[in-house]
Amino acid sequence: MAPAAVDYPGSPCFEPKISPMVAEENEIGNMMLAGESDVQPPQEQHISKKELTSEEMVTGNERLDKGYLKYGCSHYRRRCRIRAPCCNEIFDCRHCHNEAKNSISIEQKLRHDVPRHLVEKVGMVLFGGYPQVQQICKNCGVCMGRYFCAICKLFDDDTSKEQYHCDGCGICRIGGSNNFFHCNKCGCCYSVLLKSSHPCVERAMHQNCPVCFEYLFESRNDVIALLCGHTIHKSCLEEMKEHYQYACPICSKSVCDMSKVWEKFDVEIAATPMPPYCENKTVWILCNDCGCNSEVKYHVVAHKCPNCKSYNTRQTRGLGR
Repeated sequence: MAPAAVDYPGSPCFEPKISPMVAEENEIGNMMLAGESDVQPPQEQHISKKELTSEEMVTGNERLDKGYLKYGCSHYRRRCRIRAPCCNEIFDCRHCHNEAKNSISIEQKLRHDVPRHLVEKVGMVLFGGYPQVQQICKNCGVCMGRYFCAICKLFDDDTSKEQYHCDGCGICRIGGSNNFFHCNKCGCCYSVLLKSSHPCVERAMHQNCPVCFEYLFESRNDVIALLCGHTIHKSCLEEMKEHYQYACPICSKSVCDMSKVWEKFDVEIAATPMPPYCENKTVWILCNDCGCNSEVKYHVVAHKCPNCKSYNTRQTRGLGR
């Protein structure tokens, strides 16, 4: 979900760079019910540990810091739980809800995701109660999360992730706002290192991974942008590599520099002469890398594109004369 901040695999040995984890939270939601709070909290707010002096942490604001990093789930460290508006049940976070309610043990017609933008109540872990969505509980004075976004309704005590809210994506991402930029055409965030070099593909992240079919924009796993501009999970790309698959599953273009591999094909073809009755046979091929249509000599091993010298080709017409 960055991967949206992503990078490109380009080395001959095919070692794709890892992008920061994409989408921690998405979809815009209303923070508070109108008229229920005199003071509206900011959309995004950090309470860094430096802002709490040692005296405040022990005396005046002892409750503000109470339980810091001691509660939460495998997804977030936080001091509150959410009441899901869809089923009125309590869960540690939306991911916990979605995992439970989309389990194979649940009847298919009852499976669902929590509508995060409709979450209005949270459950306090330390002192109980169900206050409105806000960073600091008005009843007990406990901070529910050092990082808080009123738009995404995201709480997290672990600020080492460097969370930030991207207005363009409409979600919270991690990795630090200074390290990423939002591409309006692609509709997602990329590393600033790619600001002037990435190939724009409209709504590149708003699609399923072509291997595992998880929706990439909301994925919490690392995402990579291929040389062709299409996106895929980093782990799925590594699995493709293990099975010697080096072409984009969407457009079939090479996912990395294959020049060394093509040189080995040259050697293999030179060492494998065709029988006399096939020496003058030709076929038409389409190059997946450059898109060029060409008529070339038939060979049982592979067919080389005369335009870009790639062997990433497919035969489009049968044997000629």
